[in-house]
Amino acid sequence: MTEMILTKNGGILSPIYYILGMLMNGIFTVLDKIGIPNVGLSIILFTLIIYLCLLPLTIKQQKFSKLSAKMNPELQAIAKKYQGKRDNDSMMKMNEETKAVYEKYGVSQTGSCLNLFIQLPIMWCLYRIIYNMPAYVPHIKDVFTNLVTKLSNMSESAEFLQTFSNANYFSKQFKSDQFVAGSEFMKNTFIDVLNKASSAEWMSLKEKFSSLSAEITTAYNTLSEYNNFLGINIANSPNFTMKEGFSSGNKMLVVGAIMIPVLAALTQWINVKLMPQPEPDKSGEPNTMMASMKMMNYTMPIFSAVMCFSLPAGMGIYWISGSVIRSIQQVVINKHIDKMNIDDMVKKNMEKAEEKAKAYNKNAVASSTLTSKAHKTTKGISFEEKPYTAPVVEKIEETDKKKSKKKTNQPSGSIASKANKVKQFNEKN
Repeated sequence: MTEMILTKNGGILSPIYYILGMLMNGIFTVLDKIGIPNVGLSIILFTLIIYLCLLPLTIKQQKFSKLSAKMNPELQAIAKKYQGKRDNDSMMKMNEETKAVYEKYGVSQTGSCLNLFIQLPIMWCLYRIIYNMPAYVPHIKDVFTNLVTKLSNMSESAEFLQTFSNANYFSKQFKSDQFVAGSEFMKNTFIDVLNKASSAEWMSLKEKFSSLSAEITTAYNTLSEYNNFLGINIANSPNFTMKEGFSSGNKMLVVGAIMIPVLAALTQWINVKLMPQPEPDKSGEPNTMMASMKMMNYTMPIFSAVMCFSLPAGMGIYWISGSVIRSIQQVVINKHIDKMNIDDMVKKNMEKAEEKAKAYNKNAVASSTLTSKAHKTTKGISFEEKPYTAPVVEKIEETDKKKSKKKTNQPSGSIASKANKVKQFNEKN
């Protein structure tokens, strides 16, 4: 599927693609009407709006992180208490004590995971929309329309575009049965490739198809205007821009290209440092959580720098703006939590836990009362046999006499007499 068609065939994430795509298109349209149609500025505003919408979830997640640092010593003490104990009773007691600590601080054990689960699909869709702007912003797609309409009907155009550095990403589209000269599918494929083409590749296209020189120049200049952000073409990667700056002798271009991955790493480092750090273990034993946080402090900024150096600069702008917004949010949340009286908060949470326990106990008492009443009701039922009336007794005695008379009338040595004696013996014993 092409990136253009992906807007309609995004699977389970289609509604998110549609909503976020509409938002990006709205932002760019507003900027176009006020005379500043700029992709870089659109990305910053887009990121700001999304993070503001996610603010409640972010506050909850960061509050969880902040309080985790405070309750971590208590959790470590519980883990140490039951270390090596794997029997069912010990595991149940450990879970109960751990749950009590979370209730004490008013946070959920699964709260952080749930927030992350909600945010991940949104972040993924943000990345795809920024990476494929023509698929979601008609203003940008229209810049390509006149050029690709003529280019798709020219021979050797498909073969030439497949030589572009990013064409491998769209190799399935070039081999598809729908890839027919002049078709909408072919035009969309050409837009996908040209949207990620470098300046040098645009110039080579102009040399190859000189008859389309005017259309290529118009499309390239308009896109350069849209993608120009502080003198840098954000459609190109900082790696490519730096090489271009060295070859042309433009030092400012080189500095601007280097600043994007550097700022991405710096803002990410600040963001990680502002996150609540786990307290050191007083027992002197190694703290695994502290070690992992320390590792994150180094790896995340390096990862950000490497990714932003090779990806289009637009992704770097998104990365930097996102880190700045998260850092501001973290500072505000940290100040808010630092002002909170933890003892009062713990007291309130304990009172809530006690109320829940009382409500649970009431239900338990009601259940036990019902059970006791049921037992009392069954105890009132008499299972003793009632005495027979006199006529019934006389009839039973008369029947017994007849039976015994028949038994005595039998000869003592007969087989019937012996059998009868055996029967009587068995009945007696």
